[in-house]
Amino acid sequence: MIPKQQTFIAPFSRGYRASGILLHVTSLPSPYGIGDVGPSAYGWVDQLAAAGQAWWQVLPLGPAGAGNSPYQALSSFAANPLVLSPDRLKEEGLLTQHDCGECSFPSDYVDFEKVIPFKERMLDRAWSSFRNRKPGELRMAFAKYREEKGRLQEEPALFMALRARYGDKPFQQWPRELARRHPRALAQARKELRDPIERFLFGQFLVL
Repeated sequence: MIPKQQTFIAPFSRGYRASGILLHVTSLPSPYGIGDVGPSAYGWVDQLAAAGQAWWQVLPLGPAGAGNSPYQALSSFAANPLVLSPDRLKEEGLLTQHDCGECSFPSDYVDFEKVIPFKERMLDRAWSSFRNRKPGELRMAFAKYREEKGRLQEEPALFMALRARYGDKPFQQWPRELARRHPRALAQARKELRDPIERFLFGQFLVL
């Protein structure tokens, strides 16, 4: 669900010049403590197009590790769930305004200690709402996503589920059979962690 960028990309040729803006998604204004791929992102793309800009350059969008730096992503194949837009989740009928509660975040910096648990709660509620929903277009879209892209993200999903299970410790401190990727141990972990794995993939579906 990354907004479609209204950009003009011309072939590189002698004399060709273009201009654009470097701005990370998380720096966009948002009432939810951190920029996301919601209305602000779409509005930003429209502003760039109106100003005749050809490029929107963003920093890496992978799930951030220690220090919340975009340059220390935990996976090259997954997106940061913090850029999920509660507004988009409400549009999809996965959240209500009551679910978001009273938002109170700093306007001049990202307070990750508040933002991370808030976004985790939003994804939890959206996932619960989705699982209780009757079959429909969203379920069909998620199934298609799993078929087309899910396999690429199954390993990141397992890694993130295991990382949460073991308190965000480095994988070297996990049980030996998991750290060394013994097939039987990984198969058992996939079975035991099925729900958090599916939840992670659902979050990726909503972002991508």
